[in-house]
Amino acid sequence: MAVDKGKTGAEVVNPYDDRREKGKQVEEMFDSIAPAYDFMNSAMTFGLHRRWRDRALKAALDALGGMDGESEGSSGCSREEVKPDGGNVKVLDVATGTGDVAFRLHDMIRSAKITGIDLSEGMLEVARKKLSSFTDKERGLLAFGKADCLNLPFADDEFDLITVAYGVRNFENLLKGLKEMRRVLRRNGVLCIIELSVPEGKLTGLGYKVYSRHLIPAVGKLVSGDSRAYTYLPESIAAAPQRGEMARIMEKAGFTDIKWKSLTFGAVTYYIAR
Repeated sequence: MAVDKGKTGAEVVNPYDDRREKGKQVEEMFDSIAPAYDFMNSAMTFGLHRRWRDRALKAALDALGGMDGESEGSSGCSREEVKPDGGNVKVLDVATGTGDVAFRLHDMIRSAKITGIDLSEGMLEVARKKLSSFTDKERGLLAFGKADCLNLPFADDEFDLITVAYGVRNFENLLKGLKEMRRVLRRNGVLCIIELSVPEGKLTGLGYKVYSRHLIPAVGKLVSGDSRAYTYLPESIAAAPQRGEMARIMEKAGFTDIKWKSLTFGAVTYYIAR
């Protein structure tokens, strides 16, 4: 197996093989599972992914507004508080997938300009289909496009808030992806990462291993038809940097005021940073 010695953690865990670059394989994998993605998200998390998402986004918006969040806000922010309707706020949702986070942010800050990007055209097609049922005004505030998180097609200091849910462990180069997000984030802007993680408790960890390594791959293969995608899932989660280790990489990329919080016995962790 030929592995790039400069890569570590989830960067060396590929969806299908070790002969092609990870980014291309991630794109292929998500194109394959796009029709089943939303169903599988709900099924394998028992619907908890919505609660995790909302907890993280509330903390991010509290931090952006300079308010005391659940655990994540940095006091003394020089930005004005976020307007209730989200006016003048620009948001980038990286690895947007089928648009779940982007659409939820639209519900939370109605007039914010939200851009969702992803490598997978299959996932973006699902997001755009959802968007087609929105009003003309709403469609003017939400946009989805194909882009590489390692080479973002945006100017420096363009966004107030950047979100990425369940995507950073799929980055071919995590540090480079974080630095790109730092580049396009405005001064005192906020980054919110939501990522699956491995529970630390012995009993919960054991239950998680059985569930993630056996049940999820079996159901994923049955529903999506992709025998590898949902085997890659627990492998990439286990290999990805988590909690304090992830925070240290975020700091290395140029972020400050980094806070993290694990939910549901550690099955998911979200990170808020400036």
